[in-house]
Amino acid sequence: MSLKIGVVMDPIGHINFKKDSTLAMLLEAQSRGWQLYYMEQADLYMAHEVARAKMQPLKVFNNADTWYQLSEAEDLELDSLDAILMRKDPPFDMNYIYSTYILEKAEEKGTLIINKAQSLRDANEKLFTNNFPQCMPPTLVSSQAEHITTFFKEHKDIILKPLDGMGGASVFRIKPGDSNLSVIIETLTAHGSKLTMAQKFIPEIKQGDKRILLINGVPVPYALARIPAKGETRANLAVGGEGVGVELTDRDRWICEQVAPVLKAKGLIFVGIDVIGDYLTEVNVTSPTCIRELDKQYNINISALLMDWIAEQRAH
Repeated sequence: MSLKIGVVMDPIGHINFKKDSTLAMLLEAQSRGWQLYYMEQADLYMAHEVARAKMQPLKVFNNADTWYQLSEAEDLELDSLDAILMRKDPPFDMNYIYSTYILEKAEEKGTLIINKAQSLRDANEKLFTNNFPQCMPPTLVSSQAEHITTFFKEHKDIILKPLDGMGGASVFRIKPGDSNLSVIIETLTAHGSKLTMAQKFIPEIKQGDKRILLINGVPVPYALARIPAKGETRANLAVGGEGVGVELTDRDRWICEQVAPVLKAKGLIFVGIDVIGDYLTEVNVTSPTCIRELDKQYNINISALLMDWIAEQRAH
């Protein structure tokens, strides 16, 4: 069975070859003889209520010098594709939301969108954790300085972060005696006009912020524990964290069991949850990463699990 797979992503020429999870997915799809079509967000459009895109046939290579080849663009209806991987990185702005509306039109005609367009809109990667209070650390979401200050006085050591960030951007740790509390609150809340998230600091971050990948609710048996660099609170690889593979603990698996039914019900097929110590801190649905790091450390093929799921859906 030959399938047509589209991908919406950031410019493929600018990706990190060694670490890019989207490239891993595309290499696996191509290895099955499937046809690949490349799109950037600006290529999507709607004409006469039909979702279309200017898409380029794509070939990919496991070669650090030349990892892709694009052919002449074709203007096609999105529902001519069997599945579309929505892998555009944040920021999750209005343009991103508009793109999901266009993708949703193709979805209505039978194209698989991974992840489901409506659920990409619904599942803010920070706020979505509130669906699983049994898994969360103490958390506050507010734009008001008095609420955040009270939360800080109660927990004494907290993390403040924006609701629309990625890669550790604008994440602050505030400890007792920190004279910058007021200015940090002002900055993140834009003087009380923008919601932000506060969470109790979890000391187990020293052992890593674990990224656990789930495919249709089933976790990969290994996580990538991102260890903060010396002198750094944030563990994100984008700010110098070190990725170390670890087996899932019983607690990790329990958290996955709590999250999985909701993910499956919402069509969130490829998801990366973040776990620090015993706590779920984020549910990443836009463009989760860490495939290539885990594949390399454990000699596995995570992308094959996703493509198996796509093939099974298309066979029905």
